[in-house]
Amino acid sequence: MFLIFKGGNSGIGKETAVALARRGARVIIACRDAQKADAAVREIKSESHSLNVLSMPLDLANLQSVRDFCRTFLQIEKRLDILINNAGIQGVLDWTDDGFSMCFGVNHLGHFLLTNLLLGRLKECAPCRVITLSSTVYKYQKLDFKDLNYNIVPFFTYCRSKLANIYFTQELARLMEGKGVVAYCVHPGYVHSNWTSNFSILFRIIMHVIMLMFFVSPEVGAQTVVHCAVSDEVLQHNGGFFSNCQLAKLRPFAEDAGVAKKLWEVSERMVKLKS
Repeated sequence: MFLIFKGGNSGIGKETAVALARRGARVIIACRDAQKADAAVREIKSESHSLNVLSMPLDLANLQSVRDFCRTFLQIEKRLDILINNAGIQGVLDWTDDGFSMCFGVNHLGHFLLTNLLLGRLKECAPCRVITLSSTVYKYQKLDFKDLNYNIVPFFTYCRSKLANIYFTQELARLMEGKGVVAYCVHPGYVHSNWTSNFSILFRIIMHVIMLMFFVSPEVGAQTVVHCAVSDEVLQHNGGFFSNCQLAKLRPFAEDAGVAKKLWEVSERMVKLKS
């Protein structure tokens, strides 16, 4: 079983799904837009020559949707071997249905709740892997526990959410040590994709030119994700941050176990996991 979450209908997520479907995995695309998901399933099936691909509805900006998805998934699917948290909304100054800043709510809290609700199944199917996409832009910001819902400068909101992904991966790896579940964080590179769709036409034109010159294709960007999903080389680096299919060095502040533990505990309260 291979499970790829929101974002599997395009870009890196779609290319990752194609690569793993070709390897014989059962692929589930979780996406908010049913039409886009259905179109992606058809394309993935065509490109991978696999019929074992399907979609399920999921909106990471709505925690009830996350709970509903997990409940349905656990009822109909008996295995979960690889969980890929692929969603990555850019710096958008908006709010989730539950009142969290959109970047922090989708990129961190949605994946945090979803992963926790599926941890039981992951442990049952061990050995298993959890892969969360992050970015090297984490280094431009630090978390402020007095204002985790920071929602002022779009780029900074994105940086903080990507740093939260790294702390989440590290604490998940620590909590699952010896339980058959390993976790990795991935920087896929700066990928030429449709992430600028929410911005102005002028910005999209400028970024399109820049991406053509300097960014990599989604297929190239997916390689590190696939590497962490299938390679035995990564097993010795539980909790590691990977880039270009290699373990990458993090800034010291991003390896603070105390901050990672605190974020986990605060996140539990924010998504009401305990209740």
